[in-house]
Amino acid sequence: MKLKNDSINQVIKKTIVVTPRTSLLDARAILLKHGISRLIVSEKEKPVGMLTEKDLVKAIYRIDAKPLEATRVSDVMSKDLVTVQESATLHDCAKLMLDNKISSVIVLHKDKTLSGIITKTDLASVFLTQATEPLQVSKIMTRDVITVKPADSLLYVESVLVNNKISRVVVERNRQPVGIITHRDFIPAKMPLWLKQSGDPTEVENYRMATNPKEYRSNQLSYLLTFIATDIMTSNPITVDVADDVSNVSLLMIRHGISGLPVVKGNLLVGIVTKTDIVRAIVKN
Repeated sequence: MKLKNDSINQVIKKTIVVTPRTSLLDARAILLKHGISRLIVSEKEKPVGMLTEKDLVKAIYRIDAKPLEATRVSDVMSKDLVTVQESATLHDCAKLMLDNKISSVIVLHKDKTLSGIITKTDLASVFLTQATEPLQVSKIMTRDVITVKPADSLLYVESVLVNNKISRVVVERNRQPVGIITHRDFIPAKMPLWLKQSGDPTEVENYRMATNPKEYRSNQLSYLLTFIATDIMTSNPITVDVADDVSNVSLLMIRHGISGLPVVKGNLLVGIVTKTDIVRAIVKN
């Protein structure tokens, strides 16, 4: 897919930075507060690592891990950084994301200090505004959708995400999408369904944003076995039709802050389209 403007200068953005010594609980609080999915770890203005939602989830649910209050970002961050110079193109960034199976690239000044970051969301926004021709969802979607059932345990859901190396899983009933679960759904303190549905808004928010969630420290395995997909999934997910244009998909993703949408034909699940699929379309110039 050709773009009208291939320069990365139009999408480079600043990002929140933490140090390797930042506690994992503080990093979790920053992710929740700002609704972001990654933090760059920096020392002396140079990036040394990255902490993603996926890294945080893995740290939270490792049974043999040390207590979260004693865990630092440096203990779990990714150190293999993929970077580009400010002279790179959007096509370069898209190809790096696909080749390295990552969702962002770090942009550096000539002196190797941090300039900013470019994410798949940024590439989706570029596709929305600069795609030179229409593209149907059916041309780029993934047809083999990995799904779980509403009553599946969180332990099983987490294993599906980790073992299949995916960032989201569709919850389906009778071939119809009824929910979606991402790594982000595992990060807040989880609450029983009854509290989510009928609790006082202040009580719900306090539960969700607990600064030191006790269930993480006590018995993670028991916790994962106790709760089910219904407890944490986003119900009634936004869907797109196989005949929709990818520009419409990009708009929905950006407007609602999501990275993947179930694709339906009629009411039945036939695929999933993600920002990765949009990035792949950009690479296929």
